[in-house]
Amino acid sequence: MAKEPSLIPLDNVDPALVEELLDRAFEPERRQRTAYKVRGDADWLPALSFAAVDEEEHLVGSIQCWPVALVDDTGRKHPMIMVGPVAVLPEAQSRGFGKALVTAAIGALDPRAPLPLVMIGDPEYYGRFWGFTNAASGGWDLPGPFEQHRLLVRCDNPSVLPERGMLGPWGA
Repeated sequence: MAKEPSLIPLDNVDPALVEELLDRAFEPERRQRTAYKVRGDADWLPALSFAAVDEEEHLVGSIQCWPVALVDDTGRKHPMIMVGPVAVLPEAQSRGFGKALVTAAIGALDPRAPLPLVMIGDPEYYGRFWGFTNAASGGWDLPGPFEQHRLLVRCDNPSVLPERGMLGPWGA
């Protein structure tokens, strides 16, 4: 029987090791991606961000969540949480680390005030396991190039989501 992936709070991990992991999982050019522009200069949310470690307690994966906002056509900010990057080292993939990381981040949300979660990802994968969908995000824009069908949202009550808006950093 396979052992459950071990997760620890991401703020318990040396930030240099996290950066090295992200470079290996996504290439150093990752910083040019639109998701980085959406997050801006905000710090990730420690209560929703985790690290995965293997049997030897080596860092093999991480998830970071960020405060962002969708600014609607009237200029009103709708707070959201951006999920990602979800990173797992290539040699540790298909062992359940990514799934455990996303499940932990979602499980750490305060159920009394669950903010919508947004991410750029594979709709089939994230939809099947966690209910992310692109059904409400078709009129949303990002501060850079992206594939519209990969802009996903998970929300308990999608009717509260604006039809149109620009997703960006919470503090902008």
